[in-house]
Amino acid sequence: MTTHTATQQLGFIKEESSEIVEKLNGILANYQLHYQKLRNFHWNVKGPDFFDIHEQFEIEYNDVKLEIDEIAERIRIFNAQPLSNLSDYLAKSNITEAPASTPASKMVPIILEDFGILTSFLVDGIECANENGDIGTADMLTKYLKRIEKRHWMFTSFSS
Repeated sequence: MTTHTATQQLGFIKEESSEIVEKLNGILANYQLHYQKLRNFHWNVKGPDFFDIHEQFEIEYNDVKLEIDEIAERIRIFNAQPLSNLSDYLAKSNITEAPASTPASKMVPIILEDFGILTSFLVDGIECANENGDIGTADMLTKYLKRIEKRHWMFTSFSS
């Protein structure tokens, strides 16, 4: 980290903050697709596991909604603009949409795949933040990673 000048944000030179913002926007795009998929599954789940996974999808999307807001605000801290158009999310995300007709038996495995994608993006973001001395972003993303690890374990236990 260097001293502050007009080309810096929070003591980061523009190249450092641009790299961090790029990683955060990638995480944001994936989180947005994950969030919408959780809402889709919450609304459209049917079958004997309805009450269990309907509630769990709601718990998950409420947590994700808060994390989305924090990610976007973190981007703004760097005086950058978070992605905000659906077309941008779709173009940048590795997580894909799922049809409303997805059978309940496939929903949890799909969410587990999303967790894997999110984990990869979070680890990349944490590494980038650490390489650039950005403890705030690294701490935020580590908190999300730990939550996803726990939820992955819970969803895996449910689907076993």
